Amino acid sequence: MSRSNRPGVDRAIVSPIATRDGQPISYSRAPAPDLDRWIGRLYVTIVGTPSEHRLDCGLLSDFACIRIQLRGKWEATTADGLRTSEQAAMLFGPHSRRMPISVTGSFVSIGIFLRPGVCHALRGPDIATLTDRLATFADLGMPEQRWLDLFDPDASPEDWVKAMECEMRSLIADRAVREPDPISAHFEAAAFADPTISVARLAEKLGVTQRRLERIAHRDFGMPPKQVLRRARALDMASHLRGVADQEEAEAIALRYYDQSHLIREFTALFGMSPRQFVDRPQPLMTLGLETRQARRLEEIRRLEPGEVKPWE
Repeated sequence: MSRSNRPGVDRAIVSPIATRDGQPISYSRAPAPDLDRWIGRLYVTIVGTPSEHRLDCGLLSDFACIRIQLRGKWEATTADGLRTSEQAAMLFGPHSRRMPISVTGSFVSIGIFLRPGVCHALRGPDIATLTDRLATFADLGMPEQRWLDLFDPDASPEDWVKAMECEMRSLIADRAVREPDPISAHFEAAAFADPTISVARLAEKLGVTQRRLERIAHRDFGMPPKQVLRRARALDMASHLRGVADQEEAEAIALRYYDQSHLIREFTALFGMSPRQFVDRPQPLMTLGLETRQARRLEEIRRLEPGEVKPWE
């Protein structure tokens, strides 16, 4: 499916940074080099809306994420049911499908996408049990108020990102019992580069048995490797449809699906709507997540240099 229409935009919301289509995006960047094994991306999202304006949207993330919510009234429909919060620090697990998320009023969300295997290395929760769920910092025995106090209201987004990096260094020093598994890092890179690769071929390239790859994927990604690749393919298509992808890749992304019915079937199963509906409806929260992931992906596969202007800006 080609992106022939401009994506739907909610004109009631405003952001300091936006795409050419007017969709809000985050301030985000890669971590400092010493944290590269642990962090995939850091982001700061600042969005203004009328006080009672409610966004009904969703998220579909392929990695666990620490999310610090400083403003807004949030609702998430998780595998455990409806969860609500206002100012809070939480760990979201990866998603096997779109998680419905709503927020009322202007919001500020700050976060760290963890690389696969980091929860295991930090003695955190089992990612397979956290998939499609979230845990509060209280659940995890982590100092929530300490994290909430990191962010001086008068500081810049870059200052906030640096504060999170410092806190992550402390967390790693206190809790790490091992390094993240390099096999998971290689699998992450492979899913970014070519999610159509077969699991057998991927195991061969990584120099492990298919059975071992399946065990590692379940531990560090929360699901079988075939499902990880299928989700990565759909996330790239979703980014293309929302206009937060490198349009020079458009044909290659479309050719990952056998035909239109294959695309519609797989996309609907993961996002709960057809590709056409996904384009036509405003998707502010989803697009924020997709854009951050796509920036990470393009840097990983060397189509974008860190700090370079993104194709959709």
